[in-house]
Amino acid sequence: MTHRPAIRPFAAADTERVVELWHACGLIRPWNDPRKDIERKLKVQPELFLVANEAGDPPADDVVGTAMAGYDGHRGWIYYLAVDPACQGRGYGRALLAAVESRLISLGCPKLNFQIRKDNGSVIAFYEALGFDEDDCFSFGKRLIPDPWPASQ
Repeated sequence: MTHRPAIRPFAAADTERVVELWHACGLIRPWNDPRKDIERKLKVQPELFLVANEAGDPPADDVVGTAMAGYDGHRGWIYYLAVDPACQGRGYGRALLAAVESRLISLGCPKLNFQIRKDNGSVIAFYEALGFDEDDCFSFGKRLIPDPWPASQ
């Protein structure tokens, strides 16, 4: 069953719930401090960092989804698209993605990219069902600022 979440910009009060959600969704890695990622995003295009609540204007601890996006003038990127495992299958991920796409289109963004870990088959299927195709390219990365962070957090 598809539900209509309330989608709004991220607020500082959402931080702990968002970090908890990212942990629950398996998005946290030892080399990415989620609080630093949030802090960095709030300095660059904070309007492209969205959260979803189940309905109305609930408190920050009711955040059930997130989508962090960016646009560099050439392509849009999406990061941290996450929906609480207890709420998956309700259309929240689709609604967040649609909200991001709408905002990027309003900025003149012609293409949206994202990265998926190779072992995340369910997420691959989610994006394929929404009309995304695998690009014929390799993804490379280089850490410019290390984020030492205890893996236990």
